[in-house]
Amino acid sequence: MGQAPVNKIVNIDLASLLSPEQSALLALKSTVNKVFITGAGGFLGKAICTRLRAAGIEVNGFARGEYPALTAMGVSMYQGDISDYDVLFAAMQDCDLVFHVASKAGVWGDRDSYFSPNVNGTANIVRACKAIGIKRLVYTSTPSVTFAGEDEAGIDESAPYAAKFLNFYGHSKAIAEKMVLESNSDQLKTTALRPHLIWGPEDPHLVPRVIERAKVGKLKLVGKEDKLVDTIYVDNAAYAHILAALDLSKQKNCAGKAYFLSNDEPITMAAMLNNILACVDIKPVSKRVPAGIAYTAGVVLETLYFILGKQQEPIMTRFVARQLSTCHYFDISAAKNDFGYEALVSIEEGMKRLKASLN
Repeated sequence: MGQAPVNKIVNIDLASLLSPEQSALLALKSTVNKVFITGAGGFLGKAICTRLRAAGIEVNGFARGEYPALTAMGVSMYQGDISDYDVLFAAMQDCDLVFHVASKAGVWGDRDSYFSPNVNGTANIVRACKAIGIKRLVYTSTPSVTFAGEDEAGIDESAPYAAKFLNFYGHSKAIAEKMVLESNSDQLKTTALRPHLIWGPEDPHLVPRVIERAKVGKLKLVGKEDKLVDTIYVDNAAYAHILAALDLSKQKNCAGKAYFLSNDEPITMAAMLNNILACVDIKPVSKRVPAGIAYTAGVVLETLYFILGKQQEPIMTRFVARQLSTCHYFDISAAKNDFGYEALVSIEEGMKRLKASLN
């Protein structure tokens, strides 16, 4: 007779079976009671909410509108304006981590329309964190805080804030970022993340604008030569926020610091635009406008719109002309070294997912 089989005990490291993002979420879950997210209904905010809820983390979401899809996934939604401190304070109760994602973005509008939410709203967030005793704050900033209309080729976080801003968005975000970083203390650990050109499925900004303008023949390249730009796929941006929040609870390498974020795959603007167009079978854009003419058009249109009191965005502004004719790619070594960020989804894979979502 043969010997009876011996039952062997096999030790399995469950963490090794998880993806890097799942591992980070599992670790984050052990450090939080409840998370507060401003701009929860936005592109990035929703991506962060989705991941936290999938990990079983309780979330209070804050937004100006109603978002039934977030409520359906278990997010406790609060509706209001971040410029209203009392409403914000009430919504942040019992939370111990904040992702401050909300802001007014764009390239056109009066000063108050940007400074009220971006500066005053951020001041309210910091004030409420301190009043409630929240210990971690991750702020979504932007590379626009350093952009003064010139090439940014492989710059890192040692680059200074712009001496002169081409719009109120960059100016307001720079003030808010400095406020957040200067608020870093033993009681409240803060960090600021600067993702550049977030895109992906459900993108309500870059992708639909590119497609819409191409369909009516108004999409053109600016400048004689193609310049490299950094972009970031939305899943990677959300992952970076999770990693930064986790670091603030443990090593605290990123406390009091700002970080550029990207896919770490610089690409020409022409290639990026045409990759998006290829997702919906639109022929590549090739027509060009000289950078000087585009900038002059921006000056004229901005002046005209201001005189006429127009609220809608001009088809060209000084900021857009400079953005489209200069390079913007960044050294993200700090994010890699300080909190272990790396892009999980490449541009190629991201475009496949974008195409599938559009068809």
